[in-house]
Amino acid sequence: MKKISLIIPVYNEEKSVSAIFAKIAAVFVNLKDKYDWEIIFVNDGSSDNSQNEIKKLAESDFRVKFIQFSRNFGKELALTAGLNSTTAEAAIMLDADLQHPPEIIPQFIEKWENGADMVVGVRTATENISKIKRFFSDLFYKIMHKIGEVNIVPHSTDFRLVDRGVIEQFNRFSERSRITRGLLDWLGFEKAYVEFVAPERLHGQSRYSYLKLIKLALSSFVSLSLLPLKLAGYLGILTTFISGLFGVFILINQYFFDKSPFGLYFSGPAQLAVLLIFLVGIILSCMGLMALYIANIQIEVYNRPIYIVKSKKD
Repeated sequence: MKKISLIIPVYNEEKSVSAIFAKIAAVFVNLKDKYDWEIIFVNDGSSDNSQNEIKKLAESDFRVKFIQFSRNFGKELALTAGLNSTTAEAAIMLDADLQHPPEIIPQFIEKWENGADMVVGVRTATENISKIKRFFSDLFYKIMHKIGEVNIVPHSTDFRLVDRGVIEQFNRFSERSRITRGLLDWLGFEKAYVEFVAPERLHGQSRYSYLKLIKLALSSFVSLSLLPLKLAGYLGILTTFISGLFGVFILINQYFFDKSPFGLYFSGPAQLAVLLIFLVGIILSCMGLMALYIANIQIEVYNRPIYIVKSKKD
């Protein structure tokens, strides 16, 4: 039978650990004749009783495994540790707070069996989410669609199934600052999608404050797009072009006519200001040129695979 790993990052979720285990176990009751399964809890430096709850489950059920971090390293590295450790034919990543409903796992498996290398959960709505959070979420995906090097489906989540082949390629990444879903999308491979409505958290409040969400968005922009690095250059070209045209206009208006045909007069300080803006544009353009070299350095530092082989016959 094929084996499937359920990878669950945990950070102060002591009240949710038993609940999500029970939900997953109930789902696989109907799949037990086809699949072996295991749960890999990754305790991301929890300060509550989460680790004891995980240990209790591991002692009572051999299918429960865990990885305990020495401190809080963040969800992205917790997911990475889970993917690095699994040997199963496929892995499903989901949150411990049950906002990724385990009940739809059979849909993920069905699409995987039909040929998809990666099955992505797409959140169509979240119960009782604030309008502000929804607005900025929509804004983030619109910006990423415009500037990103990878096409990210709006409201796609970490709730996804990845095939063994995808896991092996993902494990080749060595960068430290990472967005797991972005790197998985960067790999390519054939995708399928499952839409779901995220219920309210089972216990407590979201661990992602607005500050953490902003940091995550900025990290996504930097790691998945080189546009922020090149922005100074684009701004410099625009500034130089506009100020250059304006400077030519002043030159013609002031010095090629005894009397301005436009009835305009530009004082010495005004002419100096235009010259300074033009020089600032030149400086920004030079910074943009430097950014192109820095971008090449950044790509090399990432040390990502230079190509991905999906299948091969020798």
